[in-house]
Amino acid sequence: MSQFASRNAAGAGACAVVRNRVPLLPQPRYWLLWAIALSAAVLAIGFTVQMAAGVTAGELGVDQELSRHHVAALTTLAMALNTLFAPVAGACIILAIGLYLFLVRKSFVRAVMFVLVACSGWAASEVFKLIVARYRPNPALLFDPLAPETGSNSFPSGHTAFAVALAFALYFLVRGTRWGVITAWAGAVVAVVVAWSRIYIGVHYPSDVVASFLAATAAVIALSGLWNRYAPRFLGAAPDEAPEEAPSNSNGS
Repeated sequence: MSQFASRNAAGAGACAVVRNRVPLLPQPRYWLLWAIALSAAVLAIGFTVQMAAGVTAGELGVDQELSRHHVAALTTLAMALNTLFAPVAGACIILAIGLYLFLVRKSFVRAVMFVLVACSGWAASEVFKLIVARYRPNPALLFDPLAPETGSNSFPSGHTAFAVALAFALYFLVRGTRWGVITAWAGAVVAVVVAWSRIYIGVHYPSDVVASFLAATAAVIALSGLWNRYAPRFLGAAPDEAPEEAPSNSNGS
């Protein structure tokens, strides 16, 4: 009975200081190898579509087909996502949630964690954009270009990479709670819809958005591994692991 009481006291103490401790992020075994493998896959896709002209021509056909069949409701949705997941609006979303965690939830560590994870997708996409330098679909070849863009920053999609990383960041905040599964599924659905919207609008090829999922996931895995290794040391706190659930006392004592 004293053992149960000590466990209950330890669990209560852990819950009381959870905001002052460093949460550990989920990471796969051999996380660095996973991050490298996914990054290599992104580069393989990027260099393949750059060197094989027929691939780009085929992918442009997908954009053109969607451009011929725009529907008002879908166009409204796609354009809303175009604005919502753009750099300016995305930065506002990250800032708002980060400030909420810091000022309202009184958790500087979780605010830092959220901001870093949410921004990792963008950071990864920018690095791969510079390396691959793929030109966007030519808006002049589309039947109904909704947001004409040009430039060599097509691969991968920054909007999609941000949506994926944001989904991870939100899930990390609520994992282990009743909102964990819901957030994971909702984030996955939103990321897929954002990916579709980039092709629907005609500013990305299909391979651009596919690579975005890989790039953002690689970035999140790498960041999680680095966070778990270095954050507790630099933030000067013990790792925040979920407290062990205390067993119920059947004797009522």
